[in-house]
Amino acid sequence: MKHQEFEQRIEKYLKRQFGITITLASKRQVYEALMSTVREKLSEKKFAYEQELKKTKQKRAYYMSMEFLVGRTLRNNLFNLGIEKQTKEYLEKNNFNLDEIYDIEPDPGLGNGGLGRLASCYLDALTSSDYPVTGFSILYEYGIFKQVINNGWQQEFPDYWLDLGKYGLVYRNDEEIEVRFYGHVEEKMTEDGFKVEHKDYTSIQAEPYDLLISGYKTKTVNTLRLWEAKAKTGFNMKLFERGEYSKSSEAEAIASSISKLLYPADSTNEGKELRIKQQYFFISASLQQLVKNHYNEFGTLENLSDHVALHINDTHPAMGVPELMRLLLDEYGYSWDKAWEITTKIFAYTNHTIMAEALEKWSVDLFKPLLPRIYSIIEEINKRFCQLVIDQGKHYTLAETAIIYDNQIRMANLSIVGSHNVNGVSKLHSDILVESTFRAFNELYPTKFGNVTNGIAHRRWLGQANPELASYLKDLIGDDFVKDLSKISKLNDYKNDKKVVAKLQEIKKVKKEQLATYIQNTTGITVNPDSIFDVQVKRLHEYKRQLLNALHIVYLYREIKYNGLRPVPRTFIFAAKASSGYQMAKNIIKFIHSISQMIECDELVRDYIKVVFLPDYKVTLAEKIIPAADISEQISQAGKEASGTGNMKLMLNGALTLGTLDGANVEIHEAVGDENIFIFGLETPEVDELNARGYKPWEYYNNSVKIKETLDFIRTMTVGGMNFNFIVDYLLTQDNYMCLADFESYIAAQEKVAETYQDKEKWGRMSLVNTANAGIFSADRSVEEYAKDIWNIKKVK
Repeated sequence: MKHQEFEQRIEKYLKRQFGITITLASKRQVYEALMSTVREKLSEKKFAYEQELKKTKQKRAYYMSMEFLVGRTLRNNLFNLGIEKQTKEYLEKNNFNLDEIYDIEPDPGLGNGGLGRLASCYLDALTSSDYPVTGFSILYEYGIFKQVINNGWQQEFPDYWLDLGKYGLVYRNDEEIEVRFYGHVEEKMTEDGFKVEHKDYTSIQAEPYDLLISGYKTKTVNTLRLWEAKAKTGFNMKLFERGEYSKSSEAEAIASSISKLLYPADSTNEGKELRIKQQYFFISASLQQLVKNHYNEFGTLENLSDHVALHINDTHPAMGVPELMRLLLDEYGYSWDKAWEITTKIFAYTNHTIMAEALEKWSVDLFKPLLPRIYSIIEEINKRFCQLVIDQGKHYTLAETAIIYDNQIRMANLSIVGSHNVNGVSKLHSDILVESTFRAFNELYPTKFGNVTNGIAHRRWLGQANPELASYLKDLIGDDFVKDLSKISKLNDYKNDKKVVAKLQEIKKVKKEQLATYIQNTTGITVNPDSIFDVQVKRLHEYKRQLLNALHIVYLYREIKYNGLRPVPRTFIFAAKASSGYQMAKNIIKFIHSISQMIECDELVRDYIKVVFLPDYKVTLAEKIIPAADISEQISQAGKEASGTGNMKLMLNGALTLGTLDGANVEIHEAVGDENIFIFGLETPEVDELNARGYKPWEYYNNSVKIKETLDFIRTMTVGGMNFNFIVDYLLTQDNYMCLADFESYIAAQEKVAETYQDKEKWGRMSLVNTANAGIFSADRSVEEYAKDIWNIKKVK
């Protein structure tokens, strides 16, 4: 689009909607005009793109995920449309600052952490690579939650993102779908064969909204379809008139709860039931619409697998397998064998964790009344699968592989059995899946398992989040890397060029100063941009070991205060949300805050170390932190992190990884070599061996002066009237992630970090090498592997 045309559309919107010219408009009005005009342009491109797809009738992929952490859309769309610079200049002429307009847009509350950000990176990359794909999820009214830190404690508040975020959405009321819960199933034999009827069900309406996904310098526009739950019957006036006020709105209450909040607490049966409803709701609506559209276009479902690839992103969409079976069996009259053949050709599954608690299981007693027909289909799938296992003489695997076992439905097992391909998300993770987690399944299906290492949308995480670095790289090595990140390897030619290394360090200093200003404005803490910015930003979980990081800070505090250590100044930066019901994670946040408070009150120590916890971590905050990082803390217990993508974003922006050989750290290590990364701690086989013989944290306490003095000091810590004995007790009795086993190794690695940082030129070269070798971690590379090896889809020509 020519920028003059874009400007005219903005001004036309302002006149039509508000009756004003841009000279009289407010920032809020300009924001709405920009969002709506971009949406209109993308809709036009989407129409032309769909017309081309109708001609080619080519196969499409559909990516099903409980979350898509898309981040702000306005800047991304202007960047991809190639009109960001012109828009900025146009607004400046009219006394508006584009960055201030960007700040009005909330992050869409559609995701939580790495799982959702990966899904969004993939949609961006697939679109920029001209692959036809649709994402499916829920239009959460409040998203995950807004995190507020009060006296060190996390508090959760609703995130009212839709108020200002709605301007990017297209309401598709022409494609509403009915989704059914509860009731009972009647099975009978008729003249037309075996029939199943679902009766006395509760009906919920799924209303569709589309978020249009732009690609970088491409005509392709894809869609993220988001479903909002509404009551089918709405307000019951007769009940209200009889005085039954609560019951009169009961259906509306059930419906609104489904699309109210991402990941409701599941510590109660009510919470578990709501999660099941959410998962089935968006799966059923999506598949009903997809199958209906296909049948209308082709007049048959015989060729469904030739035109449709469905992807299960983690176990949340696993009910897609029985739901597609239900549609084929009950709505379109297919036999079981034919329906199963179609279903298993269509589905593929990505596993994102080896942790048992994250492999979803639902109680039969809870699930069956809620979704009686889906349960009966799962029961039949399980029966036939178990018979297959017995026929192969491998009945000994049933305890591990059965879909229904011990009165629980195991969703990962359902996903594996119902899919033609299963992949892990890093080399290490995929090896663990076939050697341990799903060993029995790999024995049954030796060709089903593979690997696709995760990737990131580098155009957002470098091109947009770090325009200073992106601009310099374009001048230095050309702009090919923007479309093809592998071309960034040209930067390796300059690793011994002192001027280039110095320029990259200047850019890093600029980003650190920008973050320091944000920290000052947000927390009131003054940090030194010349200090090491040591960053750990990710979901708060025990296995990610923010606690290990905190222990090292306490160790440094003691060394500075009592033993005369005068280290290289360092700023430790944390950002993370803890799940609302996860008390230990909340305790760790409180502990980190208390350490920060203790340091700020100490005139000696605060000259050398600062601790900052930035609240309400989200994509927009990550875009501020990541370009400023010197050290990327990736310190999970080996064998627990499937991959990670924050490690890739930080690497791309020149941060040096300090980590265990876990997840994609292994591949980062391979990419940059021993000399450009800081590796510490037990490796996966050593963790397994220690687990087997029994991890005894007291032995580490008794045998290490550093551990003993650090933990003993924590017992004496009282900050704001709170004592932290419970942290020490946890580490010595309950810590399943072996912080103490890796503590001395971690201290040694941190000492090497401090020593290396003093050699500015060496540090700069290491940083350059990390950026230059990040090409393999592009989402473009990942989606090519999915498209060619798993989905068998082709680019739109």
